[in-house]
Amino acid sequence: MEDAYARSITEVLDFFGVDPGKGLNDSQVALHSKIYGKNVLPEETRTPFWKLVLKQFDDLLVKILIAAAAVSLVLALINGETGLAAFLEPFVILLILAANAAVGVITETNAEKALEELRAYQADIATVLRNGCFSILPATELVPGDIVEVSVGCKVPADMRMIEMLSNQLRVDQAILTGESCSVEKELESTIATNAVYQDKTNIIFSGTVVVVGRARAVVVGVGANTAMGNIRDSMLRTDDEATPLKKKLDEFGTFLAKVIAGICILVWIVNIGHFRDPSHGGFLRGAIHYFKIAVALAVAAIPEGLPAVVTTCLALGTKRMARLNAIVRSLPSVETLGCTTVICSDKTGTLTTNMMSVSKICAVHSVHRGPTIAEYSVSGTSYAPEGMIFGSSGLQIEFPAQLPCLLHIAMCSAVCNESILQYNPDRGIYEKIGESTEVALRVLAEKVGLPGFDSMPSALHMLTKHERASYCNQYWESQFKKVSVLEFSRDRKMMSVLCSRKQTKIMFSKGAPESIVSRCSNILCNDDGSTVPLSVAVRDELESRFHSFAGKETLRCLSLAFKQMPIGQQTLSFEDEKDLTFIGLVGMLDPPREEVRNAMLSCMTAGIRVIVVTGDNKSTAESLCHKIGAFDHLEDFAGRSYTASEFEELPALQQTLALQRMALFTRVEPSHKRMLVEALQHQNEVVAMTGDGVNDAPALKKADIGIAMGSGTAVAKSASDMVLADDNFASIVAAVAEGRAIYNNTKQFIRYMISSNIGEVVCIFVAAVLGIPDTLAPVQLLWVNLVTDGLPAIAIGFNKQDSDVMKAKPRKVNEAVVSGWLFFRYLVIGAYVGLATVAGFVWWFVYSDTGPKVAYKELMNFDSCSTRETTYPCSIFDDRHPSTVSMTVLVVVEMFNALNNLSENQSLLVIPPWSNLWLVASIVLTMLLHILILYVHPLSILFSVTPLSWAEWKVVLYLSFP
Repeated sequence: MEDAYARSITEVLDFFGVDPGKGLNDSQVALHSKIYGKNVLPEETRTPFWKLVLKQFDDLLVKILIAAAAVSLVLALINGETGLAAFLEPFVILLILAANAAVGVITETNAEKALEELRAYQADIATVLRNGCFSILPATELVPGDIVEVSVGCKVPADMRMIEMLSNQLRVDQAILTGESCSVEKELESTIATNAVYQDKTNIIFSGTVVVVGRARAVVVGVGANTAMGNIRDSMLRTDDEATPLKKKLDEFGTFLAKVIAGICILVWIVNIGHFRDPSHGGFLRGAIHYFKIAVALAVAAIPEGLPAVVTTCLALGTKRMARLNAIVRSLPSVETLGCTTVICSDKTGTLTTNMMSVSKICAVHSVHRGPTIAEYSVSGTSYAPEGMIFGSSGLQIEFPAQLPCLLHIAMCSAVCNESILQYNPDRGIYEKIGESTEVALRVLAEKVGLPGFDSMPSALHMLTKHERASYCNQYWESQFKKVSVLEFSRDRKMMSVLCSRKQTKIMFSKGAPESIVSRCSNILCNDDGSTVPLSVAVRDELESRFHSFAGKETLRCLSLAFKQMPIGQQTLSFEDEKDLTFIGLVGMLDPPREEVRNAMLSCMTAGIRVIVVTGDNKSTAESLCHKIGAFDHLEDFAGRSYTASEFEELPALQQTLALQRMALFTRVEPSHKRMLVEALQHQNEVVAMTGDGVNDAPALKKADIGIAMGSGTAVAKSASDMVLADDNFASIVAAVAEGRAIYNNTKQFIRYMISSNIGEVVCIFVAAVLGIPDTLAPVQLLWVNLVTDGLPAIAIGFNKQDSDVMKAKPRKVNEAVVSGWLFFRYLVIGAYVGLATVAGFVWWFVYSDTGPKVAYKELMNFDSCSTRETTYPCSIFDDRHPSTVSMTVLVVVEMFNALNNLSENQSLLVIPPWSNLWLVASIVLTMLLHILILYVHPLSILFSVTPLSWAEWKVVLYLSFP
């Protein structure tokens, strides 16, 4: 039933044909479960493992590589090669790809766990009325129409419409669904609001939320997927993960490379058509195959095989650094997305604030006769920890607050007139609440005030263990004042009272809404001498104006406290007793902003990132909080920058677009709005980071380019996110953004580094083919160069330090290419030099080297017809391994010099010395050692078809490489 909130109780009961006194009978239960299904979230079909593995190979470069591997294997077999040589190259290629796929699969499977954890929020059991009697059933057996009873601490088992109150009121904590910082009062009347949001449906209690006050009966109106929780799950399924900017760029780059490679391969083939018939190949077809092999070698040369692995390594290094900043990254590519974030949508409750209500202001009557009438105190401390000072209106700390009569009575009343519990959780190392957050705030206040009569009180309390300290003062007052009778809070009175006995006296303490309490007071307690005097009209007006400034300008939640001496024999309380009270004081409380948020927000602004505060709370509370944080001081007022969800939806499309560009605050929001906001911003080409902690945030977290969950948040939010903030702190997001930018800069550096060497290889093979000289490099050698000599320094480039001004630049455009036109030209020049130097080394050995055959250059060009002519030298010299060793070594050494160029994009080695990145220096040394190893160790040198070099040859290598 979709609109149960707008129907009356009888309409809803008639719709399901249920009698509220008897509940459903067995035949109705069977019928309803057939129609509406079971009360479980349906299982999600999981992606089979093999599909996940295949998905990792769905990348153009990878496909080209696999094709090259297959072709080289087939060709080797056609040519009758057997043993290691035939399988080495395909094997190496496949090995690289397998390692890369493994990393991908691991990150993907984590994401699948998100939906599993939604089930944890379903209640296990429910108290149900069927066939006229109550029984406790598994929550999964509930059907629409069931009558269910809920009470304090109970997790709501399904979406239900309230039908009967069994206490004065029912309050529900629905923060996981709506993100409201306070519990919400539920009522029986139907709602008239048009297009009502969850917050407006005050007669519906939602599945997965928790009852914090009261008892009630309700009728089930939605089960399983038709609940508010079910909607969240559906929208999580509907959200497809967006590809990260880097991934898109690498894909585009891959496609571009693929086209270039295809072009070059075809070109090489065409250029050499004349050579197909050469007798050395033994026939036209064999010749065609031979040049096809060269084309494959080219493909291998042009693709940076190490690239996927290096990108992954660099991101993984970044995640380690981020973990130190309290940001735990769940999906690797998101690290880099952070770098181009342009908008951060931040949850207010718990991220910008501590989500722990605390009393920040106290107001009491100082004296009616002389001086200022009203005394105002401020209280420090922003959490449930009983640590904080009380300051007078002049800003000086009050040493012994319990010696002031009003503060003393406020502490007594706060401790006694209270149903909540404050306790210390040693596992998490924090103080936690059970019950209403406003009541816990009063408990904490009583602890801060302390006990009277001890001069050493504040320091003596520090000697206690944290567990005892949590409610030491509260327990003292509760032992002094024994509770006799309680008048529960009710909506019409807006107050609660407790009758206590202490040493032969009876006293009643009351607390409630200021307007209710002040109107029932006839006396007032003075703070200067503890006397009680009649409440005059002037003082009453003064109190009301203070209340309005607390509630209005500072948007504090206000409570007034009062007491009354009662006759000794009285054992019960009635509503008649709640008059002629003595006013004690007014307390104002708020969900306090975190201290470090302000600077974090300002650094976002310098970095060109906009912050939009998103909250389920109402507009004025949120606006005042934003002023308190102080990050929005540059805005005169919030006109045109602050919208409630419904105001925003009513705007015409064009104005919505304009509003989005200026928005700083979005209030009264429910889950679907968060997702709508993310989508709308993405349409404007913004890169959106979204924070959230409740189950309600999961769809938006999944949709956003970067979903950031809170460490204290729900498991569902964490598993839908890309990143979890261990300390729930907005400031950690900003540190993570800086890290993301640095990672991107490093990625760019090593992609460029790898490409310049690949261009060199392509030029080298191409030139050799065009000149018609023997192959300069074997495919195996190319693989070795691409993997080892490019891979190690490239990973080391990932360790480059972040630039000092990384957070002063504007976010980079998402569509900015990793390698732009001018850069590509720069690399073509470097690459061309590398290629020519390599060929030069090869030719030098044949023509000029003392150890070489010193053939004429013309002979070298016609090497393939050697066997058919009379020559002065044996034809076997063209199979000598020296020349290709020389050219391979040139390639390696050139690369090492090139690596040093990549310490920074635009600054020279004079500005940034090599030792600024010791990893790079180490990797260069290691690479050279590995290269020397394959030259001088026998089995390896055969495998890579290389041979040891003499000192003269090394000299030439260095001459060719150094420029």
